[in-house]
Amino acid sequence: MRWEDRLTALFDDLEQQAEGLALAERDAEVAERSRAEYAGVDLAARLHASVERSVAVDVAGFGWLVAPLTRVGADWCLFVDGRQEWVVPFAAVSAARGLSERAVDVSARKVTARLGLGSFLRGLAEAGEPVLVRRRDGASHRGTARRVGADFLELSGDDGIVDVLPFGHLGALRRL
Repeated sequence: MRWEDRLTALFDDLEQQAEGLALAERDAEVAERSRAEYAGVDLAARLHASVERSVAVDVAGFGWLVAPLTRVGADWCLFVDGRQEWVVPFAAVSAARGLSERAVDVSARKVTARLGLGSFLRGLAEAGEPVLVRRRDGASHRGTARRVGADFLELSGDDGIVDVLPFGHLGALRRL
Protein backbone atom coordinates (compact mmCIF):
# COMPACT_ATOMS: atom_id res chain seq x y z
CA MET A 1 0.00 0.00 0.00
CA ARG A 2 1.35 3.39 -0.93
CA TRP A 3 1.85 6.10 1.68
CA GLU A 4 -0.75 8.25 -0.05
CA ASP A 5 -3.37 5.44 0.23
CA ARG A 6 -2.46 4.90 3.89
CA LEU A 7 -2.78 8.60 4.58
CA THR A 8 -6.18 8.74 2.82
CA ALA A 9 -7.38 5.71 4.78
CA LEU A 10 -6.22 7.33 8.04
CA PHE A 11 -8.10 10.55 7.24
CA ASP A 12 -11.23 8.58 6.29
CA ASP A 13 -11.03 6.72 9.59
CA LEU A 14 -10.57 9.94 11.58
CA GLU A 15 -13.48 11.54 9.73
CA GLN A 16 -15.76 8.58 10.52
CA GLN A 17 -14.74 8.73 14.19
CA ALA A 18 -15.51 12.48 14.27
CA GLU A 19 -18.94 11.88 12.69
CA GLY A 20 -19.64 9.14 15.25
CA LEU A 21 -18.71 11.45 18.11
CA ALA A 22 -20.89 14.22 16.69
CA LEU A 23 -23.86 11.83 16.41
CA ALA A 24 -23.35 10.58 19.97
CA GLU A 25 -23.16 14.16 21.24
CA ARG A 26 -26.35 15.08 19.34
CA ASP A 27 -28.17 12.03 20.74
CA ALA A 28 -27.12 12.97 24.28
CA GLU A 29 -28.32 16.56 23.74
CA VAL A 30 -31.69 15.38 22.36
CA ALA A 31 -32.13 13.05 25.35
CA GLU A 32 -31.30 15.86 27.78
CA ARG A 33 -33.71 18.24 26.08
CA SER A 34 -36.44 15.59 26.18
CA ARG A 35 -35.92 15.06 29.91
CA ALA A 36 -35.92 18.81 30.57
CA GLU A 37 -39.07 19.34 28.50
CA TYR A 38 -40.92 16.46 30.17
CA ALA A 39 -40.03 17.87 33.59
CA GLY A 40 -42.43 20.71 32.75
CA VAL A 41 -45.40 18.40 32.08
CA ASP A 42 -47.95 18.47 34.91
CA LEU A 43 -50.80 16.14 35.81
CA ALA A 44 -53.33 18.48 34.21
CA ALA A 45 -51.59 18.15 30.84
CA ARG A 46 -51.73 14.36 31.02
CA LEU A 47 -55.39 14.42 32.11
CA HIS A 48 -56.35 16.80 29.30
CA ALA A 49 -54.77 14.39 26.80
CA SER A 50 -56.78 11.52 28.33
CA VAL A 51 -60.27 12.95 27.79
CA GLU A 52 -62.66 10.34 26.35
CA ARG A 53 -60.56 7.49 27.74
CA SER A 54 -61.50 5.19 30.56
CA VAL A 55 -59.01 5.91 33.32
CA ALA A 56 -58.63 5.04 36.99
CA VAL A 57 -57.81 7.54 39.72
CA ASP A 58 -57.23 6.83 43.39
CA VAL A 59 -59.13 9.54 45.24
CA ALA A 60 -58.36 10.37 48.86
CA GLY A 61 -61.26 9.36 51.10
CA PHE A 62 -63.02 7.59 48.24
CA GLY A 63 -60.78 4.92 46.72
CA TRP A 64 -60.34 3.96 43.10
CA LEU A 65 -62.71 5.55 40.61
CA VAL A 66 -62.68 3.85 37.21
CA ALA A 67 -64.74 5.59 34.55
CA PRO A 68 -64.51 7.51 31.29
CA LEU A 69 -62.87 10.90 31.74
CA THR A 70 -65.17 13.33 29.96
CA ARG A 71 -64.00 16.80 30.94
CA VAL A 72 -61.00 18.44 32.57
CA GLY A 73 -60.79 21.93 34.02
CA ALA A 74 -57.91 23.90 35.47
CA ASP A 75 -57.83 21.92 38.73
CA TRP A 76 -60.61 19.31 38.48
CA CYS A 77 -61.85 16.51 36.25
CA LEU A 78 -65.24 15.00 35.48
CA PHE A 79 -65.87 11.28 35.17
CA VAL A 80 -69.17 10.04 33.73
CA ASP A 81 -70.08 6.40 34.13
CA GLY A 82 -73.61 5.75 32.99
CA ARG A 83 -75.80 8.12 34.98
CA GLN A 84 -73.22 8.90 37.68
CA GLU A 85 -71.02 11.96 37.27
CA TRP A 86 -68.10 12.41 39.65
CA VAL A 87 -66.12 15.64 39.95
CA VAL A 88 -62.64 15.14 41.40
CA PRO A 89 -60.18 17.94 42.27
CA PHE A 90 -56.63 17.20 41.10
CA ALA A 91 -55.40 17.69 44.67
CA ALA A 92 -57.45 14.68 45.81
CA VAL A 93 -55.84 12.33 43.27
CA SER A 94 -53.08 10.22 44.79
CA ALA A 95 -52.51 7.94 41.76
CA ALA A 96 -53.76 7.49 38.20
CA ARG A 97 -53.76 4.63 35.70
CA GLY A 98 -54.55 4.44 32.02
CA LEU A 99 -53.59 8.01 31.16
CA SER A 100 -52.49 8.89 27.66
CA GLU A 101 -48.74 9.06 27.07
CA ARG A 102 -49.36 12.44 25.49
CA ALA A 103 -49.81 15.80 27.17
CA VAL A 104 -51.81 18.88 26.17
CA ASP A 105 -50.13 22.23 26.80
CA VAL A 106 -52.11 25.04 28.44
CA SER A 107 -52.02 27.10 25.24
CA ALA A 108 -53.72 24.26 23.30
CA ARG A 109 -56.62 23.88 25.74
CA LYS A 110 -60.09 25.30 25.19
CA VAL A 111 -60.99 28.40 27.16
CA THR A 112 -63.63 26.44 29.09
CA ALA A 113 -60.96 23.92 30.11
CA ARG A 114 -59.20 26.70 32.00
CA LEU A 115 -62.09 27.15 34.45
CA GLY A 116 -61.34 26.22 38.04
CA LEU A 117 -63.23 24.07 40.53
CA GLY A 118 -65.02 27.14 41.90
CA SER A 119 -66.56 27.87 38.51
CA PHE A 120 -67.86 24.32 38.22
CA LEU A 121 -69.29 24.40 41.75
CA ARG A 122 -70.98 27.76 41.11
CA GLY A 123 -72.80 26.08 38.22
CA LEU A 124 -74.04 23.40 40.63
CA ALA A 125 -75.14 26.06 43.11
CA GLU A 126 -77.08 27.92 40.41
CA ALA A 127 -78.82 24.68 39.38
CA GLY A 128 -79.85 24.04 43.00
CA GLU A 129 -79.39 20.29 42.64
CA PRO A 130 -78.65 18.07 45.63
CA VAL A 131 -75.13 16.65 45.76
CA LEU A 132 -73.09 14.10 47.66
CA VAL A 133 -69.67 15.30 48.73
CA ARG A 134 -66.96 12.89 49.84
CA ARG A 135 -64.20 14.55 51.82
CA ARG A 136 -60.61 13.39 51.68
CA ASP A 137 -60.89 11.96 55.19
CA GLY A 138 -63.76 9.70 54.03
CA ALA A 139 -66.64 11.63 55.61
CA SER A 140 -69.70 12.38 53.47
CA HIS A 141 -72.04 15.35 53.23
CA ARG A 142 -75.38 15.50 51.42
CA GLY A 143 -77.14 18.68 50.58
CA THR A 144 -77.57 21.46 48.09
CA ALA A 145 -74.69 23.63 46.97
CA ARG A 146 -75.77 27.04 48.18
CA ARG A 147 -72.90 29.44 47.61
CA VAL A 148 -69.29 29.13 46.54
CA GLY A 149 -66.50 31.31 47.85
CA ALA A 150 -62.93 31.66 46.65
CA ASP A 151 -61.84 28.41 48.31
CA PHE A 152 -64.92 26.88 49.93
CA LEU A 153 -68.36 25.46 49.20
CA GLU A 154 -71.44 26.10 51.34
CA LEU A 155 -73.61 22.99 51.43
CA SER A 156 -77.10 23.26 52.89
CA GLY A 157 -78.36 19.97 54.35
CA ASP A 158 -81.99 18.80 54.49
CA ASP A 159 -81.98 19.78 58.18
CA GLY A 160 -81.13 23.40 57.30
CA ILE A 161 -77.59 23.18 58.67
CA VAL A 162 -75.01 24.76 56.39
CA ASP A 163 -71.61 23.09 56.17
CA VAL A 164 -68.70 25.14 54.88
CA LEU A 165 -66.36 22.79 53.04
CA PRO A 166 -62.90 24.06 52.06
CA PHE A 167 -61.84 23.00 48.54
CA GLY A 168 -58.64 21.56 50.03
CA HIS A 169 -60.65 18.86 51.80
CA LEU A 170 -62.93 17.83 48.93
CA GLY A 171 -62.31 14.33 47.59
CA ALA A 172 -65.11 13.75 45.08
CA LEU A 173 -68.64 14.93 44.54
CA ARG A 174 -71.62 13.99 42.43
CA ARG A 175 -75.19 15.02 41.82
CA LEU A 176 -77.83 12.96 43.60
